[in-house]
Amino acid sequence: MTTSTPVRARLTPQGDPPPTVSVASARHGTGFWVVAAAFLVAMAFSTAPTPLFPLYAAHDGFSTFMVTVVFAVYAVGVMVSLVLAGHVSDWLGRKRVLLAALALQCVAAALFLTSAALPVLLVARFVTGLGVGMLTATATAYLHELHAAHRPGASAQRFETVSTAANIGGLGVGPLAAGFLAQYAPSPLRVPYVVFGVLLVVVAVAIALSPETVRISGPRPRYRPQRVSADHGDRNGYLAAAAAAFSSFAVLGLFTVTAPGFLAHALGRPSHALAGAVVCTEYVAAVLAQMLAHRIAARTKMAFGLLAQAAGFLTVVTGMHTLSLATFLAGGIVAGAGSGLMFKAAVGSVVAMAAPARRSGALAGLFLVAYAGLSIPAVALGVATLSLTATTAMTWFAGPLMVLLAVVAVLGRRPAAVR
Repeated sequence: MTTSTPVRARLTPQGDPPPTVSVASARHGTGFWVVAAAFLVAMAFSTAPTPLFPLYAAHDGFSTFMVTVVFAVYAVGVMVSLVLAGHVSDWLGRKRVLLAALALQCVAAALFLTSAALPVLLVARFVTGLGVGMLTATATAYLHELHAAHRPGASAQRFETVSTAANIGGLGVGPLAAGFLAQYAPSPLRVPYVVFGVLLVVVAVAIALSPETVRISGPRPRYRPQRVSADHGDRNGYLAAAAAAFSSFAVLGLFTVTAPGFLAHALGRPSHALAGAVVCTEYVAAVLAQMLAHRIAARTKMAFGLLAQAAGFLTVVTGMHTLSLATFLAGGIVAGAGSGLMFKAAVGSVVAMAAPARRSGALAGLFLVAYAGLSIPAVALGVATLSLTATTAMTWFAGPLMVLLAVVAVLGRRPAAVR
């Protein structure tokens, strides 16, 4: 880590010198917000195609099931990348891996611009997933280390709030921005990717100028794929965090893949802007819940998150049965708030228990489980819609979700489960 260089103090009008400012600390403070911005832009790009799926389906004539396949291909790319590269920044350096992840996102943007055909869409979504898998654990660990270097000894609340807000908030910004661009700008399947492509290049340049936080010395460890291990000082705590991350992303994913089709087909509202805004509300609720609950103990956040997820998901299903947009939207907001609380508690718990040399690996394992939650239920929902309506399928999904939330509650009550 860079050695701090004090700036020469200047006398104030009262004659008292201001506090000594560290150049290195200031660079780490700037780098913290640069990485947060890059994290948000990359995650927003990953969900930008969500409100555009009806356009892609009309272009190639594929079914609702294929939409869930396209969604799942992205999640598979994330998981593959997490297994292969989610942990390598622990010895290659955060900045190098983050730049590689952003480069993959730029490649995906270029693919989206070349064609709207289904094969190209599948490849572009898989490449997007590869980039996100490299980025999530790396950016989270990078933010933690930049925060610690900028504010030594300070509470980790700022890191937890900013990292999870950039992650989940970015997932919500993507559909909102792409939906409005598709609705009101020309070339709806091109303009969103041009905008995000430019933003990705800008944040990549900013990352290149940011300080590194990993000291690379000695021989490089022998490479091996990431293992999902609960051995990070608190096995019960890691299992509780992993289960919470799975359920959080499962609820977010199910709402995301269901909302555009429900609006367009069941309610007869095919607006891309509306679809993006409705999906965005769930993620905004998640971020706001995280910000408002920053002074609440982690165990309490987990408890509130469990209740909100259960109540919100049941309300979403009720809205689908009654064809009520207000009820559907209210359920998404409540469920999103619950997901945000649970995911923030999970990330904070893992960062606290993992040793610095294994932090990226521990987070990679957590995100691997989370993205399994994002993909597996979504694919299962797509399979179910081959013989059932989306409303009936979501109703059946409520049962397993309630069981999963009960499991999270039991794991969370064990000693030292949530920090």
